[in-house]
Amino acid sequence: MAPIKEIFMKKAERLNMMLKFINQKRYFTLNDLMNEFKISKRTAIRDISSLEEMGAPIYVEYGRNGGYYVLEEVKLPPISFSSQEVYALYISLQVLENFMDIPFKVTYEVIHRKFNDALSEEQKKKIERIKNRVVFYQTKQLQKCPCLETIMTAIIENKVLKIYYRNVYRFIQPLVIYAMKGHWYCKSFDIDKKAYRVFRCDRILTAESSRREPLDELEYITIINSHSLWKPSDKATEFKCLLDSNGVEIFQTENYPSMQLINENNCTYLVGTYEPNELNFIVRYLSRFGKSLKVVEPVELKRHMKDYYIDLINHL
Repeated sequence: MAPIKEIFMKKAERLNMMLKFINQKRYFTLNDLMNEFKISKRTAIRDISSLEEMGAPIYVEYGRNGGYYVLEEVKLPPISFSSQEVYALYISLQVLENFMDIPFKVTYEVIHRKFNDALSEEQKKKIERIKNRVVFYQTKQLQKCPCLETIMTAIIENKVLKIYYRNVYRFIQPLVIYAMKGHWYCKSFDIDKKAYRVFRCDRILTAESSRREPLDELEYITIINSHSLWKPSDKATEFKCLLDSNGVEIFQTENYPSMQLINENNCTYLVGTYEPNELNFIVRYLSRFGKSLKVVEPVELKRHMKDYYIDLINHL
């Protein structure tokens, strides 16, 4: 027969796992618990009583289709962290410090406060050392994004949004959200245009859930494979530029879905496309590479780059 302490620990661990299980299910039966945790009906009934004694808001509905329901989300037992895990969590919070419109900003601030309140005095002293000695030099958010939380929620819940963007209403399915160079961007699928687009979040003035159905095949798009959705228009112009090693590093710090790196004959090229209304953007973007980049084609782009540099010299 197993020692009493061992039996107690097994039950405690099982109840902890059971809390997580019923939180996800919200409705369950005795058979669900019996199958999930490999326990008898009698043990399942006792465990439900134990959960109720712990404060889990469970009620039973009798009848042929009856079962157990969870009235509200159950509070899970506190999680303990090692000192190294505490430092890692604090640094993660600090990385987001410069973004004034963090998705779920209010929730973030509450988490930050709870985190600090939960620290021991010794941990607080060490966290203070991290604060004064570990610095993240990153671009601060430049513009407020009034709809950032709505966009993030739509991504999580896989919903289509109706947005007001540059004086036009559009229906989009947000796929990926990211911050770069002081701005938030949202990679989305434009439902009406049936095209993949990137929206700057501060330019989305309003956003609300719509009844339009999301495309199931886009539900599992991630930041890694989202670039593959990009398709240039028929009016887009292809470009190709030679990069040295410094140019490759510059590209890796800032790039867009319409461009990529390729290797040919032991040389690295930046290739991509730009739309007619993006000519000024692509010229300014490529100018950041300086001597690390040489335009190969098209000739039109070479001419616009020269004009840009001449205008810059004359401005000096």
